[in-house]
Amino acid sequence: MANITLGGNPITTIGSLPKTGEKAPDFNLTAVDLSHKNLGDYAGKNILLNIFPSIDTGTCATSVREFNKKAGSLENTVVICVSRDLPFAQARFCGAEGIENVAMLSDFATGSFGKEYQLEITNGPLANLHSRAIVIINTEGTLVYTEQVSEIAAEPNYDAALKAL
Repeated sequence: MANITLGGNPITTIGSLPKTGEKAPDFNLTAVDLSHKNLGDYAGKNILLNIFPSIDTGTCATSVREFNKKAGSLENTVVICVSRDLPFAQARFCGAEGIENVAMLSDFATGSFGKEYQLEITNGPLANLHSRAIVIINTEGTLVYTEQVSEIAAEPNYDAALKAL
């Protein structure tokens, strides 16, 4: 269980992120066009998972904008933003913001991604949403970097994540 905070108030997740060196858990998420995507769809690429509670919060939106700026110059890498937002909300945000370099995937249907990656929030006002985290998977499907952001309102360490690629 990860002990994190929201506005300084303690909250927890159902577990801890998978460990580096392990094979990445598969996922089945919904894209903004309502198609389904899994880990195998990105085989042979480095994958940066930018995970957050909701696109409609300031810090979450900032992280998408920041990774969108950097993603276009990353070779053989896909940046995937994951939340429990409806795909329609994700598409609306990307359209309004001109976001074109990241893939938005939703875990709205089952929440299975949050459970598999052990980052579902268990209590507090964001219960059942995903905690803010960064996970990097290499071209072989192995986890090479994880960051569980300790304060949900804080931004992830962009430089460390990008350096891990």
